[in-house]
Amino acid sequence: MTRPPADAAELLERALGYATVSLGLVRPALLSRPTPCAGWDLRALLAHLNDSLLALLEATGSGRVAAPAAADPAAEADPVGTLRERARLLLARCATGAGPDVVAVEDRSVTARVVAAAGALEIAVHGWDVARACGADRPLPPSFALRLLGVSSLLVGDADRPVRFAPPVPVTGGDAADVRLLAFLGRDAA
Repeated sequence: MTRPPADAAELLERALGYATVSLGLVRPALLSRPTPCAGWDLRALLAHLNDSLLALLEATGSGRVAAPAAADPAAEADPVGTLRERARLLLARCATGAGPDVVAVEDRSVTARVVAAAGALEIAVHGWDVARACGADRPLPPSFALRLLGVSSLLVGDADRPVRFAPPVPVTGGDAADVRLLAFLGRDAA
């Protein structure tokens, strides 16, 4: 894949749906549990997801993604409720198809399709992380995982490791698309 898919907004919608189901597994007693993201507990992962959804809302609204602000009191008090509300707002924006075609991210400009594809990858994989931290096995649907695998090769390079992603985990040729996707992003789906 050399550019993001034309249906990146649809991928983002599917990712939001998948992650929202995972959020239903979260209970206050689980917030200190480790996640597949090294060094993060579930509370930190939910805070990161809230920041990500806020950035996507900025991108689809003003067309500019600002640097993360200080702690968000609403997200800290009710991380799952805040995520659900941000997901609802983002889904509404996706449904209208409105929004800028180009988004300013720091000192760069990227297409809205790149932002949507990156958001889909981020949200779906972290939805899987949330489920794992809650003790659930929620594989990504095969066709969806395969499409995200194509996106991941476009968006994640060597410069992203080990800062944003762990090194890839070895897989076999017979592994399912979700296992290959998660392994590419440094997660062991076994």
